[in-house]
Amino acid sequence: MKRLEGRIALITAAGSGMGRAGALRFAQEGAHVIVSDLDGAAAEKVVAEISASGGSATARQLDVSDLNALKDVFDQIEQDHGLLHVLYNHAGVPGAAGLEVSPEQYAKTMDINLRSAFFATQYAVPLLRKAAPHASIIFTSSTSGMVGSPFSPLYSLAKGGITIFMKAVAKRLGPDGIRSNALLPAMIETPMLSQFFGREPGADIEEAKSAFAQNVPLGRAGSPDEVAAAAAFLASDDASWITGTALPLDGGLLA
Repeated sequence: MKRLEGRIALITAAGSGMGRAGALRFAQEGAHVIVSDLDGAAAEKVVAEISASGGSATARQLDVSDLNALKDVFDQIEQDHGLLHVLYNHAGVPGAAGLEVSPEQYAKTMDINLRSAFFATQYAVPLLRKAAPHASIIFTSSTSGMVGSPFSPLYSLAKGGITIFMKAVAKRLGPDGIRSNALLPAMIETPMLSQFFGREPGADIEEAKSAFAQNVPLGRAGSPDEVAAAAAFLASDDASWITGTALPLDGGLLA
């Protein structure tokens, strides 16, 4: 039997990169995946990929910074399925470089990285309780949420918030049979990677990536599929005794 057979999973920002890989892997493991993304066409494309492979999925265009739209997604899940097994809070954006950050840049980074995860979790809890003890919340944090980022203190602020929020949620919801864990990726080869290394004015992106990789014991960037494999594990009953864990996916960077 597949590890996520019969499970209902919502993944935010699942139209590309790590989110897309997670959606494909969850569907492969037997879950029905609600593929949400700001780019509705990208979400539809991922659903088409899943359907072509014999999996089950639906697409939802979603701006996670719009709390009304976010709440509507959970209302629709309740109407369609009655419960939710996995909430994968993946949506995020790079923070602006340095400390000279405008209030608008600050608000966007915190709204997408942190506020959306808080309220998605709040809205999901009644549905997750119905799926206990098979209920799981997965957050995408970052190695920058464990150690400070010299490139973007703002990003570390947001992702550090995610990491500690995950731990608090694990303690709060553990008695309800809901697990809470976070993935902490470092350099992962996704379409967004260039945005991370291009935050400093005049940055040579390829040079910056190469320099970063030299600090990684395994000597390379990770792949979205490697992140998806870890997410599928945490979502499954194979991880039934794991909660409150911040799992680095970093090739040994934090060792």
